Amino acid sequence: MILVELEGLEILGRHGVEEEERRESRPFLYDIRLEVSDAALSDRIEDAVDYREVAACVREVSETRTFHLLEALAGAVADSIVERFPVERARVRVRKPLPPGLPAAHAAASVEASASA
Repeated sequence: MILVELEGLEILGRHGVEEEERRESRPFLYDIRLEVSDAALSDRIEDAVDYREVAACVREVSETRTFHLLEALAGAVADSIVERFPVERARVRVRKPLPPGLPAAHAAASVEASASA
């Protein structure tokens, strides 16, 4: 088993409980961890999960849909990844920098999805 990771992937989105949060796009940060087969050891992109395509998948979910909760957003991204790519498991952590009304660096939610689920 191989672990492929993308850390701090910055993607725009319109997500939040309050209507004003969903009015304009703002950056969200994604940390993606994928469990993939040992086939990637062949050193051929055809045998691996191309993380550029994974990033495009995250962008598609985040930029074309709107969520109230980070949990739902992370779940939709994780589900989309396991549906589209040959991964055994995907763990998605999404962070909302400087959440409105809170003295916090970010708010976050993590969801894990597996191909067998």
